[in-house]
Amino acid sequence: MLVSYETIRRWAIKFGADYACRLKRKAPSRDDIWYLDEVVISINGEKRYLWRAADQEGYVLDEIVQIHRNTKAARRLLARLLRKQGRPPKRTITDKLGSYAAARRKIMPNIEHRQHKG
Repeated sequence: MLVSYETIRRWAIKFGADYACRLKRKAPSRDDIWYLDEVVISINGEKRYLWRAADQEGYVLDEIVQIHRNTKAARRLLARLLRKQGRPPKRTITDKLGSYAAARRKIMPNIEHRQHKG
């Protein structure tokens, strides 16, 4: 069966908006859980840290590449997340890096924080 490009274009016009709306993520809620982690990457032979945040459904909320792996870098990630999401989560889950706890105490002191090694 052959389908012309014009047919595809008409389908996109007819069904595209509805399909795009279904792909959009739900609005941030008060019950969200953020999973924060960082990984070492190499860019042009130089070591950098890729900081990532995902929610409980696995949707990536934000990514940021930074030179340092310290409290200031973690604070920058949390500040960007709050600005983009518009509301804090119910809980954050991180690895055992102490920078997350220090940054969270400055940015979101009332949010529950759990550390998990694994």
